Amino acid sequence: MTHMQDTAATPPTDDARRRLRRELRLRRRQLSAEARRDAAERLCRQLRQLPEIQRARRVALYLPNDGEIDPTPLIPWLEHRGARVHLPVLKPLSRNQLWFVHYHSGTPMVANRFGIPEPETRHGAHRARRTPAWALDVILLPLVGFDDEGQRMGMGGGFYDRTLAFTRRPGPRPRLIGLAHDCQRVERLPAAPWDVPLDVIASDARVIRP
Repeated sequence: MTHMQDTAATPPTDDARRRLRRELRLRRRQLSAEARRDAAERLCRQLRQLPEIQRARRVALYLPNDGEIDPTPLIPWLEHRGARVHLPVLKPLSRNQLWFVHYHSGTPMVANRFGIPEPETRHGAHRARRTPAWALDVILLPLVGFDDEGQRMGMGGGFYDRTLAFTRRPGPRPRLIGLAHDCQRVERLPAAPWDVPLDVIASDARVIRP
């Protein structure tokens, strides 16, 4: 697939970012179910080789939506190693922020306002079931686009950027690993000032360390 190239001398307009986001979402949605399964397996083979994942005992990942690459084949491997798996939950009564709630096969699930399954809010409200973002070892987060310099594009809601803004300051923090299908790679992707930098970007074909 031909990769897009941004040749403009100035940062892209909001309209340009929206157009690019639509195109990249379309790329991943157009993948067949078989291609998505194969990509998920290749991705998880890559992830199992990362020292950040091998060391991790508290890991947050996501359930795929809108064609996102699927990290869930990693869950049995993580649990076998004694790691605790968490899922993001829309934090009640907050502006676009997330909780991270312990997840296992018996966790009660509901669809959030975007139609994405997440641990039921009353279940997740118990502090014993939540881990503060700063105390997680690794957070795997979905990307809409990425480039070889490690710049990335999210869905535009700012949930992860707001939740993880603390990682710009000194103190304990998780390793942040962005995940995407390799077809979501572009030639050059200008950064937005609010983007929280990632430690690693992994696709089904490559690992990038910005």
